[in-house]
Amino acid sequence: MRVLLVEDETRLANAVRRGLEAEGFSVDVAADGKDGFWRASEGRYDAIVLDIMLPGMNGFRVCSALREAGHWTPILMLTAKDGELDEAEALDTGADDFLTKPFSFVVLTARLRALLRRGAPARPAVLTAGDLRLDPASHLAWRGDDELSLTAREFALLEFLMRKVGQVTSKTEILEHVWDPAYDGDSNIVEVYVGYLRRKVDVPYTRRAIQTVRGVGYRLAPDGG
Repeated sequence: MRVLLVEDETRLANAVRRGLEAEGFSVDVAADGKDGFWRASEGRYDAIVLDIMLPGMNGFRVCSALREAGHWTPILMLTAKDGELDEAEALDTGADDFLTKPFSFVVLTARLRALLRRGAPARPAVLTAGDLRLDPASHLAWRGDDELSLTAREFALLEFLMRKVGQVTSKTEILEHVWDPAYDGDSNIVEVYVGYLRRKVDVPYTRRAIQTVRGVGYRLAPDGG
């Protein structure tokens, strides 16, 4: 099995490379983010071990750029000690697993073998409703040929509505899936964000994709309005 290790700490990289090779892996090493991205894009690897703190291009950017380019090789990201935010961002940018430094080499190899057993994940399907498209993998959305500029919450709301296209969804459902099941703020926040979304998705294109079903909730028109 061929593994790409992207790590700028020379001693650690050499130790991991030797250990993995002793376990039967074939290992290439990149010492900075740009080289790691190039190797991952051009080479055929079964898995990638990717550090976050890298010169040139950090691990988050490498991971995100690979996913946006359609490369779905399993990625194990190395995060900082007690770095909960790093762990969350690693998964949000497309990593398949993470391991906190300092780590046990036994655990590293076990995690790698688990990723290899699962294989490369399938690219999430692009959601469509007429000429309205949303790509969950690259976190991009379009109306026709125009890319839409959406905040993270607006994107999450549009994605939820597109996954339920043609169905009526209540404010409660939207709050549970787009905000949080424990959200106890004003439910009118949904109306506010539906308004924001309409001003970006519908109004400039004289469309009515996001429909209000009075007394029930909202529905996204299957034809994109």
